[in-house]
Amino acid sequence: MHVLFVIDPLPSLKAYKDSSVAMMQALRARGHVLSVALQGDLYIDEGTVKVVATAIDLLAGADMHGHAWWTERGAPAEVVLASFGAVVMRKDPPFDMEYVYATHLLEYAQTQGAHVFNSGAAIRNHPEKLAITEFSSFTSPTLVSRDMVRLKAFHAHHQDVIVKPLDGMGGTGIFRLQKTEPNLGSILETLTDNGRRTIMAQRYIPEIVNGDKRILLIGGKPVPYALARIPLAGESRGNLAAGGRGVAQALSPRDREIAETIGPRLAERGLLLVGLDVIGDYLTEVNVTSPTCFVEITEQTDFNVADCFAVALEQAAEA
Repeated sequence: MHVLFVIDPLPSLKAYKDSSVAMMQALRARGHVLSVALQGDLYIDEGTVKVVATAIDLLAGADMHGHAWWTERGAPAEVVLASFGAVVMRKDPPFDMEYVYATHLLEYAQTQGAHVFNSGAAIRNHPEKLAITEFSSFTSPTLVSRDMVRLKAFHAHHQDVIVKPLDGMGGTGIFRLQKTEPNLGSILETLTDNGRRTIMAQRYIPEIVNGDKRILLIGGKPVPYALARIPLAGESRGNLAAGGRGVAQALSPRDREIAETIGPRLAERGLLLVGLDVIGDYLTEVNVTSPTCFVEITEQTDFNVADCFAVALEQAAEA
């Protein structure tokens, strides 16, 4: 099978810990052929979705901390997207209008026979923070609004809350507002752009000290281990990008309840790979763009996440 990755520029990836690279390695080990393209390489020509793709090989024994872990197998070529056995959308956010347009192109390509994972429509219809509101029985009290009065009332009621932008990633723009926060008004004004931008507020979950767990769903089924991203002392963000430390741990009964309830529903909608974020007993995000933590879980456990994904991709592409 020829697999196309729509991805960020390869030299920008930290290959030694990048989940997309781990996917490529697992697919290559199973005999598949790889190509890569940037989001901007997608285009429509007379109604047909095409891409400028570059075929690559992975170099055996390469230093994954460097940039010479792959080689191009020829010049970039213009290819009909539906000609690939599978297209894996792994472009990192920001989820801006260019990203939205790309999901439309991927959706159109699927009507022309392309096998896209995650599907364009499914990515677009599941904004990663807002998606949790569909599963409110698993969430901490949550408010989505840009109304300053409503946000302040939510804070006054719960007294210790987390506020964050809807389009952030890696922990950026997240604030904890405790009962006596002197900058409450200023923080809310900044995040909402004085009431012009919608944000999310959630009751603070003290179990964050034990880690923000990333639970991976592949084909609707949970990987048996989560990666608990434990925040630095004094931090309220467990994101690895914010300095959190990743510790793999077996799923708890509550983790399994959340994952096994949500997983099949998301898989039916075209989401082959999903990353659930869980703090304590509460779902906090549903990540569908480019979920990570493959390498950390694999290195610390007996479960090869990338190989599991490769098998699921093969099955989904043949379905």
